Amino acid sequence: MNKSFTLIFLLLLAGQLLISNYFHVTPYLLLTMLPTMILCIPSRYSTTVALFVAFATGFAVDFLTEGLAGLNISALVPVAFCRKWIIRLVFGEDLFSRGDDFSIKRYGLGKVAMAILLATSLFLFIYIAADGAGIRPLWFNTLRFFGSLIISFLLSLCVADLLTPDDRK
Repeated sequence: MNKSFTLIFLLLLAGQLLISNYFHVTPYLLLTMLPTMILCIPSRYSTTVALFVAFATGFAVDFLTEGLAGLNISALVPVAFCRKWIIRLVFGEDLFSRGDDFSIKRYGLGKVAMAILLATSLFLFIYIAADGAGIRPLWFNTLRFFGSLIISFLLSLCVADLLTPDDRK
């Protein structure tokens, strides 16, 4: 991977570790930027590479925070598996045929926002379902899903802008 992408990715991972350890405002909110970080892996890398990166990232967050072991892994690996499908759905097949990466400046805020919403929704759906494991009521899980989706989406827009710089001059 590109050295600057890797450095920014690792710094954002450290930021996610800090968020996961120290910013528990309410049980209704889960602040995460992990799905967007996986979504922004350059398109030239295969799904297999994205799966390994997602597993390692999820493992690091699970191991270094006080969450349930395997919870982030189980929610992040499906995001990596669906990454190319989400990108094809939102940005079209042309992105892969040209070997481009998406960015807010190149494809617009609307398309990038849609991709982030899809990836984050998938992550949160799996994470909240696995975390509640049938013991939390539906209203709590629904409120947690939408509250977490809104706050994580806003943070993820900044993350996407950092990880997908516009290379056009």
